[in-house]
Amino acid sequence: MRKIVSQLFISLDGVVEDPHIWHFPYFNDEMGVAVDAVIGRADTLLLGRRTYDSFAGAWPEREAAGGEDAPFAKVIGDARKIVVSRRPLTFTWRNSEQQQGDLLDAVRALKNEPDGSRIAISGSVSLVRQLLAAGLLDELNLLVHPIAVRKGMRLFDDAESPTPLKLLSSETFATGVLNLMYAPAGEVGEAGYDEAKGHLPRTDT
Repeated sequence: MRKIVSQLFISLDGVVEDPHIWHFPYFNDEMGVAVDAVIGRADTLLLGRRTYDSFAGAWPEREAAGGEDAPFAKVIGDARKIVVSRRPLTFTWRNSEQQQGDLLDAVRALKNEPDGSRIAISGSVSLVRQLLAAGLLDELNLLVHPIAVRKGMRLFDDAESPTPLKLLSSETFATGVLNLMYAPAGEVGEAGYDEAKGHLPRTDT
């Protein structure tokens, strides 16, 4: 079964909206490696329409320009790009197609394709929320920036129940960015202070 991995730039206060406004001062070689490890190694990208429009408006020109970012632009261009949108779309960027039918059914079919290669999601917050809620997201990579943006859409909105996650790996970059990889977890269970107090430090007197 294919694995779906989402990668998001996120602020310390949970904002994921318009990261191009605040995250570039923290983009270094370490973050470049982290982005390549998720987005650059996937042969299929699953994207919301706004994220796709942003990518399609920039990466083809960067590839054509032949600058230092052209190799990564080519990788994204060569990848299969599936765009989730309720309205009909017309594409000019190669290897782009619109997701057809029910979203969750389409994602299940993608995951069951036999080649076993990774499917990556960049940004596309609404899509990430839906797949996480449906149990279809395998890993959630958060690049947590040491800045409180103070306004904008956050990754997790209000809901009736929590979303438990388990930490798979963590790394601290020189810029202070935390590279955190999570996977969905089972139910946390119930506990209160009586269960927790035994873990408090004890001082001998």
